[in-house]
Amino acid sequence: MSDIKRRDPRKEWISRNRLHPQHLEVLAELGQGAASEWMGPNGVLRRNPHAIGFIGPNGIKRIDRSGAQQGVAGAGASTSTVAQKPLVEIDDPAFTVVVVPDMAGGRLSGHDRDLLGLARRFADANPDEQGAVVAVIFGSHKETSFDEAGIDRLLHLDSPGVTGYAPEARLGALAMVEQAWAPRHWLLPDSKLGGGEMGRRLAARLGERPATGVWHVEADAEMPSGWRCIARGAAESVDIQRPLPRVALALAECAEPVSETRHAAAELALPQELPSMLSRIEDLGQVPVDPSGVALSEAEFILSAGNGVKDWEGFHHAAEVLGATEGASRVAVDDGFMARDRQVGATGTWVTARVYVAVGISGAIQHLQGIQTCEKVVAINMDPGCDMIKRADLAVIGDSARILEALVTLVEQAREEKRDAA
Repeated sequence: MSDIKRRDPRKEWISRNRLHPQHLEVLAELGQGAASEWMGPNGVLRRNPHAIGFIGPNGIKRIDRSGAQQGVAGAGASTSTVAQKPLVEIDDPAFTVVVVPDMAGGRLSGHDRDLLGLARRFADANPDEQGAVVAVIFGSHKETSFDEAGIDRLLHLDSPGVTGYAPEARLGALAMVEQAWAPRHWLLPDSKLGGGEMGRRLAARLGERPATGVWHVEADAEMPSGWRCIARGAAESVDIQRPLPRVALALAECAEPVSETRHAAAELALPQELPSMLSRIEDLGQVPVDPSGVALSEAEFILSAGNGVKDWEGFHHAAEVLGATEGASRVAVDDGFMARDRQVGATGTWVTARVYVAVGISGAIQHLQGIQTCEKVVAINMDPGCDMIKRADLAVIGDSARILEALVTLVEQAREEKRDAA
């Protein structure tokens, strides 16, 4: 009898198909199994996606996105992960890269974190010449994770002159940063929230020709700065390649955000106080806008309805009281409850809201694709096992009509108390 071990094509196929119910068993049989967790080279805990999952009722392997199978307990897991990230401290940097984030709503947005990831690339490009990432923020904020975003130094300016819409005063503060530290690079988000305007003002003040609409940066030794960038031009119809200048206005997803290290985010102060100046611009506050007239792609707060909504009058009333732009799933649109331009998802409109509230939406893959760049997702649903609940940052299990009614009551009471106090 021959001792030659013959190959089993079927088992080899199963070993490559991680969704097959017998995938893990065949991997173990073939000696290809791996631990579910291990420590990476940078001291960050890694998880094996092949080992995380469960067999569903139809015999199909499912990925567990709730964290329950991994012994994760929400905030505790997050804290543990942060504690495991190595801390990087730069005492005497050779140069600085200054980032001026938008800080929409007082927190770092996904766009801001992408920009800080790009700054981190510049600062860490040469091991023999370590740079530091400096973030300049204006006004009050609610952010608590500057260290996880890759910031080495944090300059927080919150004097009354630079709060609100004060481009001239802020520009004067950035000019003082230029005089004090002469950054090698200035990075600002090319956005409608203020970064685009401030970046262009700063470039004019410094006499620099900025790069706008930057979406890709790569090292190039032949360029004067050592970097080459690709930016969108001609109404985003063409890509323009050019050397990376000192001032760059970058788009979202220009780089990967920092995820494997923590940084000191040490407090930084200007050498002297900001001078008082007479601004030609007076901030009269925000102008109220009808949420129903805001396009879904530009809305910051969306209340979206799905097949689980039965009280449509109550839903519309809730959106009006909360000041939210209305959205809908494909099912709600097909059933005629909402207009076609209100459909959210890959087959409708891709949204980038800061807060997205999904009411009675189960979470089809096309809908989840359309909300993947939303910062915070809140799900209201009767089914605790639906995909939208697993995707949500905050989930409320219960009847949507009662929950919205209670929420509206609380908001109206709070406004009434505020009005009485005034």
